[in-house]
Amino acid sequence: MQMNLAKRVEIVIEKPLEGRLTDALNNAGVTGYTVVPVRGGSGRSGPWTREGQVGRAGMVMVICLIKPERLDELLESAFAVVERHIGVVSVSDALVLRAERF
Repeated sequence: MQMNLAKRVEIVIEKPLEGRLTDALNNAGVTGYTVVPVRGGSGRSGPWTREGQVGRAGMVMVICLIKPERLDELLESAFAVVERHIGVVSVSDALVLRAERF
């Protein structure tokens, strides 16, 4: 089977900013992403849960798979939303089938 190199971008951000982030991704030409609720975790301030430090709104993770040449535009758009708020952006290499979808 033909595997193709892609970039996997994971963005954890406060739930109230989800719409701003997905709008920014759409404007950057990202054609697909998945939004997943985040129940808890641990960071610089220690462990947290949805009922704890972050507040009742909680956090979400937005996951994108894109072609490597589109990474910079996605990151610029995402960082414009994330930079002043609680959030984490990570990038890793991925292999995907059906590269034409990304």
